[in-house]
Amino acid sequence: MRHASTIPVPDRTGIAGDCATLFVSLELSRSTWVATSLAPGSTKMSKHTLAGGNGRELLDLLTRLKTRAEQRIAAPVGVVTIHEVGLDGFWIHRLLEANGVESHVVDPASIAVPRRHRRAKTDAIDGETLLRTLMAWQRGEPRVCAMTVPPSPSEEDRRRISREPATLLRERIQHTNRVRGLLFGQGITNYNPLHKNRRESLGELRTGDGRSLPTHVKAEILREIDRLELVLRQISEVEAERDEMLRPAEASSPAALLMRLKGIGAEFATVLYFEGLFRHFENRRQLSAYAGLAPSPWKSGSIDQEQGISKAGNPRLRTTMVELAWMWVRYQPDSALSGWFRQRVGSERGRTRRIAIVALARKLLIALARYINHGEIPEGAVVKPD
Repeated sequence: MRHASTIPVPDRTGIAGDCATLFVSLELSRSTWVATSLAPGSTKMSKHTLAGGNGRELLDLLTRLKTRAEQRIAAPVGVVTIHEVGLDGFWIHRLLEANGVESHVVDPASIAVPRRHRRAKTDAIDGETLLRTLMAWQRGEPRVCAMTVPPSPSEEDRRRISREPATLLRERIQHTNRVRGLLFGQGITNYNPLHKNRRESLGELRTGDGRSLPTHVKAEILREIDRLELVLRQISEVEAERDEMLRPAEASSPAALLMRLKGIGAEFATVLYFEGLFRHFENRRQLSAYAGLAPSPWKSGSIDQEQGISKAGNPRLRTTMVELAWMWVRYQPDSALSGWFRQRVGSERGRTRRIAIVALARKLLIALARYINHGEIPEGAVVKPD
């Protein structure tokens, strides 16, 4: 521990009935961690600065604070912590839970802050805000913030199989665009870097003025092709690993059930299940909110307008559902959801159609959740032949 300081707070921050709880908020960054604590029976918050990434130092600090609080009140003290979800992932949460600390991970966008255009923001202020939020949550005020549900290590690891292909695809696009750009500068537009004979056909190319490719340009393109072929090989390996994961012993697994529906392939099934449908949701509102497909009304007095979807949830799941909604209308035209979409938009184009497809994505997500949880096939949907 480098240093500690105390910040006076009003008496109303003390919570009756929580006198045996030590509250701690963590402000995490790459270089430093700031822990703000409020001991039972105290009216002052203490701030402690630690080296960033040092889990052992954090556990030692919590142990000292807990021991000091127990000596003060001569009673057992429990430790409850809170920190924002971020680049650190969930390893800190798991470390704290494994050492007997009740840990909460909060969505930072859900914490109320002053709406002034210019407001003070420091680690001390943020730590105090987090601490007050945690105490309100412990008092039983669920709407004070949105706590995340950390996935298990195996669930978090399985997500990689659906996320890595997207990264590799972006790299493939970068390499192909780079090759095409170099050739376009030489007046060549009919070359496909993804073709199997890309190396052989490169030597046959002629520039727009009839010359062979310049030596250094060709060398640069060949190096770019080397990187492209590496990415293509990795994409094939990841897809093979994904297909192996989707080939379980029983055909009743959630991913296999999704793939039985016409229009849903291995990529859609992987993202849908590992990004959202593996979780338990109490109701359809929670599910649509997790995907960022929940509506955002703005109502005040005579003002009543819709702001569109919140986009506050999982962006991968939301993007995939919108893509799948377009595919659903095409490959499941006789389903009830596709009929609802056609009745809604009619012959409209543009903005009306885009708004309706997002609504269809929300309805489809709920229908697919019922399908894998209760076996209810979406009304009118076609199942692939065995």
